[in-house]
Amino acid sequence: MTTHQPAPTELASAVHTLKILTVNTHKGFTALNRRFILPELRDAVRTLSADMVFLQEVHGTHEHHAKRYENWPPTPQYEFLADSMWPQFAYGRNAVYPHGDHGNALLSKFPILRHENLDISIGTQEQRGLLHSVLDVPGHAEVHAICVHLGLREIHRKQQLGLLCKVLDRLPADAPVIVAGDFNDWRQRADGLLAASGLKEAFVSEHGKPAKSFPARWPLLSLDRIYVRNATTHNPQVLSTRPWSHLSDHAPLAVEIRL
Repeated sequence: MTTHQPAPTELASAVHTLKILTVNTHKGFTALNRRFILPELRDAVRTLSADMVFLQEVHGTHEHHAKRYENWPPTPQYEFLADSMWPQFAYGRNAVYPHGDHGNALLSKFPILRHENLDISIGTQEQRGLLHSVLDVPGHAEVHAICVHLGLREIHRKQQLGLLCKVLDRLPADAPVIVAGDFNDWRQRADGLLAASGLKEAFVSEHGKPAKSFPARWPLLSLDRIYVRNATTHNPQVLSTRPWSHLSDHAPLAVEIRL
């Protein structure tokens, strides 16, 4: 695990409520890659004042795009999105190619003590990962945040969910855990597989079924999820109206989590 040395929070008041956002950024482009809109996405994300932002499909680098788009940021996309609102961030590089890379990221208002990116790729055609970060949230020994992006094929997702369960089973039994991201679980098989590890999904807990998040403008498929353990979820929302419906191919999910 990569270890950070953030400022201590031992004397800070205990925090019992967290605002969470998860979004597949589609590498900063609108659906079908028609327009580069990462600056607009940053503006929208900032309005929510989330404590943690789980990101999938963010670029670390892309030499070709940097030359093509005038508003391409000089920093990695996750740093550009973090700006001054999220002083802590972690990046897990999943896909690497000659001109760049992309993966998962976590932005956090709380210190990230350490993080580890776990390669869960099955075969060579899709590069996937689990970004596991351990956060120093005042009043709690450790809060674990796992940013997920699973494969498109069900047989691969089943194996990847099994790997996620192994990670969860190694964590302290009483530690708060948040797992969020793009599960590509349109057949809704993840809940049953993850229940054995004690995870509960925010929208299933509130509404009896997962949120429809894809495609963003007319959500029909339930691809994205927010799960918790040793915590409760409240007021989950699908952000599918403007501007969100035009900022990615996935609608973001937001929820309040109580520890």
